[in-house]
Amino acid sequence: MSAETSKAKAWLMAARPQTLPAGASPVVVGTGLAVNAGVFRALPALAALVGALLIQIGTNFANDYYDAVRGADTEDREGFTRVTAGGLIPPARVKRAMYATFALAVLLGTYLVAVGGVPIVIVGLSSVAAGILYTGGPYPYGYRGLGDLFVFVFFGLVAVTGTYYVQAAAATAGPFPLWTPPETVPLDAVVASLPAAGLSTCLLVVNNVRDRETDAAAGKRTLAVLLGYAWSRVEFLLMLGMAYAVPVVFWATGYSPLVLLPLLSLPLAVDVARTVLTETDGEALNPALERVGQTLAAHSLLFAVGLALPAL
Repeated sequence: MSAETSKAKAWLMAARPQTLPAGASPVVVGTGLAVNAGVFRALPALAALVGALLIQIGTNFANDYYDAVRGADTEDREGFTRVTAGGLIPPARVKRAMYATFALAVLLGTYLVAVGGVPIVIVGLSSVAAGILYTGGPYPYGYRGLGDLFVFVFFGLVAVTGTYYVQAAAATAGPFPLWTPPETVPLDAVVASLPAAGLSTCLLVVNNVRDRETDAAAGKRTLAVLLGYAWSRVEFLLMLGMAYAVPVVFWATGYSPLVLLPLLSLPLAVDVARTVLTETDGEALNPALERVGQTLAAHSLLFAVGLALPAL
């Protein structure tokens, strides 16, 4: 029994549930905006949520596996335990789990493709490829300072606008559109994606600041390695500030004052910022990483509620 429990716990560690707000939060925001615009559709929203979580988990498996086989996860690393490098799960099984998770995401994506057509084919396949090539393949871009850009684009811009798009397409267009029908990717959806994009990037900044020294020693050139501590903290503050500026922009351009609800999460953001600006070790930054995830979840939920309530 204890062995089975340990095995289940190891797989849970590999899935890294503390990172799942980065997968779910953009979908919540995109759905809140869809409700506001009168194009909410429950089934596409649910499929987008499950698909986003599967891609997040698949990416986590990929990072666990590829970082271990490339030697980036050493004994000196201060982050959460990696199951491949730690010998808790054989590398081949982690690799199979990665491909199986991405395959499930693709299978689920067939429904979204029927709704959203060619744009969803492009988005879905590029998301899966990006998840694998982050640390896998011959030229892993996460090792070349491009991880932050990947997170900003795929866990912010693409996830929020894609969630809104599949609901708007289901509401206004026929099956399998060849390109984006009119009004299915409005500017508001792009702007609404920026807080999730920024706070998801903050998650990666904290992770990479914590691992900066061991990553540099292993030849993993994350943006934190390239920029150093000071500029990485500037990046963190810029992403954080953008997340709290966007609801104010929505309110100033005619949305209900309820869109300001994300400001209620500002004390949590300020608290975690104090830690990020002064600490570099895992003992302080591991809890900070979880608090950034909580900030992302709280901000996104409050933003979605503020967008949706006036339309209900």
